[in-house]
Amino acid sequence: MKISQKGLYALQAMMVLTRRYSQGAIRIRDIAYEENLPEKFLELILLELKNARIVESVRGAKGGYRLRRPPSEIRLSEIIRLIDGPLAPFGDADQLRELIDRDSDHSALYQVFLDVRDAAAKILENTTLADLINRESAGSNSHANRKISRKKKKDETAVLPMLRQGEGHD
Repeated sequence: MKISQKGLYALQAMMVLTRRYSQGAIRIRDIAYEENLPEKFLELILLELKNARIVESVRGAKGGYRLRRPPSEIRLSEIIRLIDGPLAPFGDADQLRELIDRDSDHSALYQVFLDVRDAAAKILENTTLADLINRESAGSNSHANRKISRKKKKDETAVLPMLRQGEGHD
């Protein structure tokens, strides 16, 4: 299963809305800044989530976006299917079942793909936004520490030390 960049951005934005659920509506600019996401692309993603009735927009000075339902009622599978389509790596589950029935020479292979799809779907269907935030806060690094760490990584150069022949050997 592959999640697109758009899908990842959607999940990141939903995590911000989950973390700040009790604060009301959050401006797109603030979500984009907090997660380092492109604001214009985020607008399109949030509009798609709004049309699917997962988030709602609030107008006015304290306007922005907020979750329509509690985070414990929004499953990752719902978001991913909306943004990226079926969860299976090679089409949807019905297509895989058809291939299993139609192509007996390769049915075992297609059954493995269906099993992978089913396992991934089960995890995503049983994981809510609230679960993500609970895992995040239970982890050893807080969200703020990870943001600082991410900034440091961006500032550092990613050059690996090179050894010249004859150097660095004992």
